[in-house]
Amino acid sequence: MILKKLTFISCFLIFFGSYAQNPFLPEDYLTKDFHKDRREALRAKMPANSVAVFFANPVRNRANDVDYVYHQHPNFYYLTGYKEPHAMVLIFKENQAVDGKLFNEVLFVQERNENAEMWTGKRLGIIGAQDQLGFKVAYNGSDFKSAAIDFSKFDKIFFEEFKNDVRDTNSNADLYDLIKTFKEKVSYNLIYLNDVSNDKIRNEIKNNLDTQFLKKTMTSLREIKTEEELVLLKKAIEISAIGQIEIMKAMHPNMSEAEAQGVHEFVYKKYGAEYEGYPSIVGAGNNGCILHYIDNTKTLIGDNNLILMDLGAEYHGYTADVTRTIPANGKFSPEQKLIYDLVFKAQEAGIKAYTVGTKMSKPHDIVKKIINKGLAELGIINSEKIYHTYFPHGSMHHIGLDVHDPGNYNRFEENMVVTMEPGIYIPNGSDCDEKWWGIGIRIEDDILITKNGPVNLSEKAPRTSEEVEATMKLSSVLDSFILPKLD
Repeated sequence: MILKKLTFISCFLIFFGSYAQNPFLPEDYLTKDFHKDRREALRAKMPANSVAVFFANPVRNRANDVDYVYHQHPNFYYLTGYKEPHAMVLIFKENQAVDGKLFNEVLFVQERNENAEMWTGKRLGIIGAQDQLGFKVAYNGSDFKSAAIDFSKFDKIFFEEFKNDVRDTNSNADLYDLIKTFKEKVSYNLIYLNDVSNDKIRNEIKNNLDTQFLKKTMTSLREIKTEEELVLLKKAIEISAIGQIEIMKAMHPNMSEAEAQGVHEFVYKKYGAEYEGYPSIVGAGNNGCILHYIDNTKTLIGDNNLILMDLGAEYHGYTADVTRTIPANGKFSPEQKLIYDLVFKAQEAGIKAYTVGTKMSKPHDIVKKIINKGLAELGIINSEKIYHTYFPHGSMHHIGLDVHDPGNYNRFEENMVVTMEPGIYIPNGSDCDEKWWGIGIRIEDDILITKNGPVNLSEKAPRTSEEVEATMKLSSVLDSFILPKLD
């Protein structure tokens, strides 16, 4: 029996070596051709004799010897498909001849390590990067230090400015050392630490380094979604909408904020979403007036309270952003309904302005005007022209690999996916009639821009006050889910 001669670790690696062929893995990840196409799109925008350098996200510590679940830098994933830390990629405008190899891109990855993989799972390694990600040239991270790449010959070296959030793990090939080596190779420290006494040399080096180009260029690429991206984004949005439906059916006044959050996130997992795209916002009563309330610790939502739920499933890297506000007892009070219907009216008008070629500032102007007029008519503000904080935020943002995806915010273009999220928040103690206090309402949907007009990708989740109340009358599979009491 051959297996008797193998060590435990060897058996482990054989098992994980077939990981890519596991029939139970998702089959709808972005393909290596997608990532290659995105690199080509970037390369086409780069000037002659230039190189773009991207680094993976750092590993961030949660507490003591426990790290947060790793999440790749969106730009790095967009261009490579690589999901592991301690990596970098170089994308050259023209072909380079180094060590007898001709290439226009090179990926430096985590080295395979039997002991580490026993604890945290199989690493892709050089072979995996070539086979699964389609890079013709890949090296271990430790090879970057000795790589015969002469950065001084390039007219432009593009990279994103570094943040002070990278730890030294005492490895010679971690992200800390990759960045340190890169800085040495491009004389970064000579500029930023002023170690060059000759102004001419300093200016030559400074002009060579560019930390703005990639930010602008990647924004332009990512704000327009490809067909492959739209498939995943639509899936994330649909899952999120189903989560809103299920909590509407399951909601009751004795529920806690955390329990409501759990219903949403269970639905996400049930449909194959790996994560939440951002910390879930579930605010009952006055907590709904806190724009980014994420404590979710209120143990009793309460009979007469609204609950604002702003959540989004992340499916294969792409995140939705859907918000609904519902009455805990299934019926809006007269005051709650008036505010809800005003927010809905504003949202509907804003969405209609999501047309190709329209200035992206126009929908917010429309929404703000409707809300101000409505608040004045209700007597909550004295005039629609006065300043107030009942609608203190913008009404849109791009979504994609980030919940707040980068965007230029000039004019709407086909295949953008942008939220529309007006809201009204009247916290306790506001300068208006007390009957309005504690009402916080936001309605948020994810809108696809098409040449035939806007398409609401999250419309499956009920939006009108009447639809919400009707959905809340439906039975839930969780109605019979009763837990034993704890001691």
